[in-house]
Amino acid sequence: MSRAWLIGAGPGDVELMTLKATRALAQADVVLVDDLVNPEVLQFARADALVVHVGKRGGHPSTPQAEIVAQMLEHVRAGRSVARLKGGDPFVFGRGGEEQQALHAAGIEVEVVNGITAGIAAPAAIGIPVTHRDHAQGVVFVTGHSAGSGEPDWRALVATRMTLVIYMGMRRLNDIAGTLLAAGMAADTPCAAIESATRPGQRHALAQLGGLADAVARAGLGSPAIVVIGGVASLALARAAANADAAGAR
Repeated sequence: MSRAWLIGAGPGDVELMTLKATRALAQADVVLVDDLVNPEVLQFARADALVVHVGKRGGHPSTPQAEIVAQMLEHVRAGRSVARLKGGDPFVFGRGGEEQQALHAAGIEVEVVNGITAGIAAPAAIGIPVTHRDHAQGVVFVTGHSAGSGEPDWRALVATRMTLVIYMGMRRLNDIAGTLLAAGMAADTPCAAIESATRPGQRHALAQLGGLADAVARAGLGSPAIVVIGGVASLALARAAANADAAGAR
């Protein structure tokens, strides 16, 4: 019997994939996989499964969304079980909602298997909690680029005084930082940018908002990356300073 799943593969480290995700992946006849998924995750797929790489990575060529949906529908209608495998969580900037709508419109039920989103995992990887009683009573996940829906209301986001976690914002980081400053955010607001979080190649840069874009450029960071803006980032800054002091003492 054919089935469809929208599966979150987590932030990168294969050990952060959920048990439910591995079990669902092991049942699929066809796996449509995004570029940001760690290839090691495919060890949980059946040996005879058809694996189709469909791209979907910000700033890079990728398979059109309509074509991905068409492939899913074609396979399910042919009696095959299909797993749509995405980095992070399928419902957090993963277009999982759009794919669920398309499948439901075609009369096909789909099971959503959540994954750990990079917006939580990346900050945690360098010691940043996205919420903290002393720094932020909430967190806002926001995309650094839009799909025809206009810019986020950065001034309103600044007014929330919550942690800002920005996905897909590296190419526009200088513009974003400038807009936040113009909206009244303090230039000394702690920030972090984390590239390839939870993977062996993980790197990060720590800076205040006024110098964030320059710090990222000096470190040579690129996508995929998460940017954290707010008082909680000071916890990583404090840890980095403590580590530097300890190294100097030795």
